[in-house]
Amino acid sequence: MKYLITGISGFAGSHLAEYLLSLGNCEVHGTIRWRSRTENIEHLKGKIHLHDCDLRDATAVYNLIAELMPDRIYHLAAQSFVPMSFTAPAETIVTNVIGQLNIFEAVRATGCKCWIQIAGSSEEYGLVMPDEVPIKETNPLRPLSPYAVSKIAQDMMGYQYHQSYGLHIIRTRGFNHTGPRRGEVFVASSFAKQIAEIEKNKREPVLYVGNLNAVRDFTDVRDTVRAYYLILEKGIPGEVYNVATGEGHKIEKVLEILKGMARTKFEVRQDPKRLRPSDVELLIGDPTKLKQATGWEPQYKLEQTLAELLDYWRARV
Repeated sequence: MKYLITGISGFAGSHLAEYLLSLGNCEVHGTIRWRSRTENIEHLKGKIHLHDCDLRDATAVYNLIAELMPDRIYHLAAQSFVPMSFTAPAETIVTNVIGQLNIFEAVRATGCKCWIQIAGSSEEYGLVMPDEVPIKETNPLRPLSPYAVSKIAQDMMGYQYHQSYGLHIIRTRGFNHTGPRRGEVFVASSFAKQIAEIEKNKREPVLYVGNLNAVRDFTDVRDTVRAYYLILEKGIPGEVYNVATGEGHKIEKVLEILKGMARTKFEVRQDPKRLRPSDVELLIGDPTKLKQATGWEPQYKLEQTLAELLDYWRARV
């Protein structure tokens, strides 16, 4: 089996590559760009095949698909940081939408018979009413950021290309996932890195936060990528599946868990720069459809995930 992971050097991409390699008897390929940071996959060198390909370049994407003719494509590459989408909305839309369009068109043009997973986001649901949780796949989409708009465009494009051209596309809407190697700009990782720096006296004993009242459904990244794999093996093309635990946690609780693991005391201050122009306050997903289709169950508890995330940063600061 030949797998292609777009954005293999990223957080989820690197964990997915590890998981696929653990299955054995497979060939794992991934896209990077010339400026991609590769520390997440340094330990996989010699085991995976890397291809320099800007997904916004239609010709480069066509040549890659024509060369590889993969059996499975996991499309994870994206501008995925929500706050950045407010300052760079055009770049977010172009990167996320045009990049995916080029993949679909290349698959059509080459006649590749692959199955494709589109990594959507719970941010697509946006403004969620209290009586709408846990959120089912049928919930209205009310985006509150340019990033969310771009992911809805990807989502709907996946549906359209399946309906119009019969491409084997399965869409997932991943809720918050975290764990070792998560970028420091994301909330739990930001907290963990700041704590690790405070413990080593590399910053003042003050931890800066944004909105602590938002409620999120956190999944360990290793559970998330296992869901990605299972859905392409057992899911139905054209369908969409939530990847979530069904449990909500206030960001404040995440901070309290990490605070309880810290080796020193610190003060917590709100940083206005960490607040979004509009924030999604409530995101708790209903994973019933995913579980019924694949038998997937999360294997990691939030406390274990956060402990490993904190140790990850302790080893690096």
